[in-house]
Amino acid sequence: METYESVLLIKSEAFVFKIPPRASNRGYRASDWNLQEPQWVGRMRLVAKGKDCILKLEDKMSGELFAQCPIDVYPGPAVEAVADSSRYFVLRIQDDNGRMANIGLGFADRSDSFDLNVALQDHFKWLKKTQEIEQEKEAPKPELDLRFKEGETIKINMKITKKDGSEVNSKPKNRPTSSGGLLPPPPGGVKINPPSQNSSPSHHANPSSAAGWGDFASASNPSSTSNQPSSTATTPSNPNWVQF
Repeated sequence: METYESVLLIKSEAFVFKIPPRASNRGYRASDWNLQEPQWVGRMRLVAKGKDCILKLEDKMSGELFAQCPIDVYPGPAVEAVADSSRYFVLRIQDDNGRMANIGLGFADRSDSFDLNVALQDHFKWLKKTQEIEQEKEAPKPELDLRFKEGETIKINMKITKKDGSEVNSKPKNRPTSSGGLLPPPPGGVKINPPSQNSSPSHHANPSSAAGWGDFASASNPSSTSNQPSSTATTPSNPNWVQF
């Protein structure tokens, strides 16, 4: 399958400088270059083709390729920032025969160099994420054991609804109790009337009730006869009480 080339960044004006060999490990400095006399001025294009990223320097009018810089990692030796400015870089260009050389690259505006830095970082972040996704697809996935273990149970809460959408309550309804928490009287019970005001002990005794007590006394004594006088008598303290 043919891989298409995608453009990551274009800058219409870029300056190329011839730089001296690095004298020490302190890094490159743009102040050592002849910044007033650039070796070449043209267009810069940053392109990606599959996993490859290439910085191309082309002619503004014809698009003819002046030099190209393959970039395999960033930050890295292919594109290095100088020590004394953020607008200049050192590129490691390469021709078709594999020969390499270092040149200086600069921009008139500081924002152009910032855009190049961000475009390179975003591309290699995306490339790293893509590689991680491919590795996850190739790695074997562990099988999940969803079977129940011995003695393991599961509890399911189910809601049963009627046709009208209301829920069915399976819990028994509590029977209503009487006020105060007392149980109702049993069926068929005898209702006792409250005592009347005439039954107060301060009133005189009813003769009929006194006679009843006398009958009870006579019935309790089997040796008594009808011609004997009644054994009932009233006490001096309370005439309503009957003494046996």
